[in-house]
Amino acid sequence: MKKQTNAQTITLTILRVLIGWHFLYEGWSKLQNSSWSSIGYLMDSKGWFETFFKYLASIPEFISISNIMVVWGLVLIGISLIAGLFTRIGLISGIALLAMFYLSHPPIINPEYLMPMEGNYLWVDKNLIEIAALTLLLAFKSNKIGIDRFIFRKKN
Repeated sequence: MKKQTNAQTITLTILRVLIGWHFLYEGWSKLQNSSWSSIGYLMDSKGWFETFFKYLASIPEFISISNIMVVWGLVLIGISLIAGLFTRIGLISGIALLAMFYLSHPPIINPEYLMPMEGNYLWVDKNLIEIAALTLLLAFKSNKIGIDRFIFRKKN
């Protein structure tokens, strides 16, 4: 396998940090909003898994756990990606979280969501694009610049 160029490493790092910022800020804004809850998002679910997500929303204990996991998941994934700390875990966790968002609110024909969409999508939305970007970062070395470089340094 060919070695990554400096330009490729820097570009991958910039992409990782930008996505990390998106995760961190989404989590932080939810953390600052004491009335935020995942219940509205789950109840507004449409598509193939609508019944599953609405069932989860009917379980108060799940909502409490979901609220904590979404907020702190976003924050910790964001920190992981920005700092390049446990990057692989952060990337996989980000993919999993975004996949749940995508499956809950798939960009299908005529979904009629209560929550307004920020654009017009069909099959492909920002969640799917961000999943693809995180998968790209997972496939290539995107932790050459970051704390992982020092933690997981190979000893000669």
